[in-house]
Amino acid sequence: MSTASPATDGGDEHPAAVPARRFEPDLRSMTRINLRPIASPMPLGFFTIAIASVMTGCLQLGIFGEEARAAVAFTVLPAFVLQLLVSVLAFGARDVIAATLMAVFAGSWLPYALIMLTGAADGLKVLGVFNLALLCFGALMAAVTRPKRALWLVIAVSLPRWAATGLAGITGAEWLTRTSGALGLVVALVAMYTAFALMLEDMRSEQVLPIGRSGPAHLAVEGDLGVQLRNLERQAGVRRTL
Repeated sequence: MSTASPATDGGDEHPAAVPARRFEPDLRSMTRINLRPIASPMPLGFFTIAIASVMTGCLQLGIFGEEARAAVAFTVLPAFVLQLLVSVLAFGARDVIAATLMAVFAGSWLPYALIMLTGAADGLKVLGVFNLALLCFGALMAAVTRPKRALWLVIAVSLPRWAATGLAGITGAEWLTRTSGALGLVVALVAMYTAFALMLEDMRSEQVLPIGRSGPAHLAVEGDLGVQLRNLERQAGVRRTL
């Protein structure tokens, strides 16, 4: 490595003034990280999934006639807003898995409602491809949500519904539409149970109905404050870059 000689001012034998290197002080002792507790938004998210799945499932099963499409779309449209709110709160609670899942669910209700309302050309076929894309997303999410067994179960029962809805939209097969409607009611039951279990747990500060947490998800509820703050300095929002 080459080194530079001190610069001189003309013929002066003394080197020109070189600014001294500035050392930043150790800021760790002066750093404070503030955490703001919030109420869990997950019961709202799961109840929203349950209600919207009941409405869309009843339409697919033929309980509602074709003329009820616009009415069903209007009842499903608020699910977009509610689950988007849940996602934002979950990001603030540092739960990237729950936040991502709720945001994608929110994004799935909006195009469904708009296509049903407008009767866009080839809308069902487009929704079919969209649901197959959701199927790929759900498969990846299922691979990382095992420690949160209740969340994983909602995804697991949603996978065959996305598959049936996607194939029904592409092929137009009536039996696939009916199958998707029945699976929608199953999704609603699982989501309703999960939401109710989480609400009971929050109200009583202990697990009442089995949810099936394991690993880090179990420690997050049963562990002490030291467990909650472990590696906090490396989490998004604290570190400099995402």
